[in-house]
Amino acid sequence: MSYFSARLTGRPVAAKPAKSATAFNALKRDIMLGTLPAGTALPELDLAAHFGCSQGTIREALLQLQEEGLVLRKGHRGTQVSACTEDEAIEMFRVRKQIECNGIVRVLAAPSRTLIPDLKALFSEMTEAARLGDELELASFDRDFHRRIFQDAGLPALDPILHRCLVHNHRFKISRSTTPRDLLATAQRHGPIIEAIESGDVARATSALHHHIATIVDLGPNVFPDASQ
Repeated sequence: MSYFSARLTGRPVAAKPAKSATAFNALKRDIMLGTLPAGTALPELDLAAHFGCSQGTIREALLQLQEEGLVLRKGHRGTQVSACTEDEAIEMFRVRKQIECNGIVRVLAAPSRTLIPDLKALFSEMTEAARLGDELELASFDRDFHRRIFQDAGLPALDPILHRCLVHNHRFKISRSTTPRDLLATAQRHGPIIEAIESGDVARATSALHHHIATIVDLGPNVFPDASQ
């Protein structure tokens, strides 16, 4: 059926994902889950053959992965999966905490009408992903949740930095897991943040975000000594 005949019959036309997006999503998934460990070489020609696309398409996907800090591109030496170290994790948790906790003050100074409905919708998406046992989908909605809050801070230049911190935080958290995690509990940890924002209490919302970030992994007491587990 052609595009035009589908329109005439009222049937939706499913958009075919761009090949660069397909490669990006597949590689990101394998990196986040540790299937592609740090230091793994990612030759463009081999990846192009694997995904059935051009080398330029693969290069586009690798550039996206580089923006998220998941790969290192070293010119003629090629591209490798980046490391996910505890030292970097600690610094990114600190940067993230400063961005989000300073941002929430600006958000609550003039909260948008759509903020709470958007957060509740994302909370539902996280809960559903948790019930389905899809940790990566849960993490994706988790990042969307935090970025949605920060969106109302009116500091768009900081959003890419926050996004990279969130990606690294989730990758580090997954890499530290030695046993299956309670995904539903992970999703439900966002409930108190919504309640605090909905209350309009800046101190309460800041405290909720601080506690949430500080207790993501067991680094909390060392990175944020004032956080209670």
